[in-house]
Amino acid sequence: MSRILKHRESHLVSRVGWLRAAVLGANDGIVSTASLIIGVAAASGTHGSILVAGVAGLVAGAMSMAAGEYVSVSSQSDTESADVARERSELRANPAFEHAELAAIYEQRGVSPELARQVADQLMAKDALAAHARDELGLSEATAAKPIQAALASAASFSVGAAMPLISVVVSPLAFVIPTVAAASLIFLCILGAVGARAGGARLGPAILRVAFWGMLAMAVTAGIGRLIGTAV
Repeated sequence: MSRILKHRESHLVSRVGWLRAAVLGANDGIVSTASLIIGVAAASGTHGSILVAGVAGLVAGAMSMAAGEYVSVSSQSDTESADVARERSELRANPAFEHAELAAIYEQRGVSPELARQVADQLMAKDALAAHARDELGLSEATAAKPIQAALASAASFSVGAAMPLISVVVSPLAFVIPTVAAASLIFLCILGAVGARAGGARLGPAILRVAFWGMLAMAVTAGIGRLIGTAV
């Protein structure tokens, strides 16, 4: 028993909340800022106007990502809290039914009826609400919605991602802004896909191809629109 208590496992599911927000923010930062820069450059913008557009895109995008992530995850958190409150009320109103419900869940997972009742007895004696939240509602501390954490991770990662195309603009002559930003952004996207896959324990190939494809498509479409608008104007 002492060896089991000393053993600590680290599961990747605990990273779901912040990892999703961070990968989304960084990907959006690279793609949206690079696309904006390429679109302005394709419309025959000056070096200064391209840089200003990129900085404005970084600031606006980071604030938008933070606000959107906070609102979205807060809605999820509110739903989870409402379900837990409803479960708490049901436990007070009809504990016998809730006990039978919990035991039935364990039976469906392959536990014998007698043992399922014993497990339900012991878990409800320790923390009935936690047992029902975990096994009936599927809620746990590892996967619980954390709005502030998600908002901060999303805003910070967006800013880091958006800074990459901006740096490319600073170091590149005006005539080479488009190919430099496109190439650098593609490299950054591939790195992001690899880092995200590694952190989440997923395969590298599909993750890299996924972010690279959609990033290239976004930049190509924006460049085409910028070229058309620049020609028309």
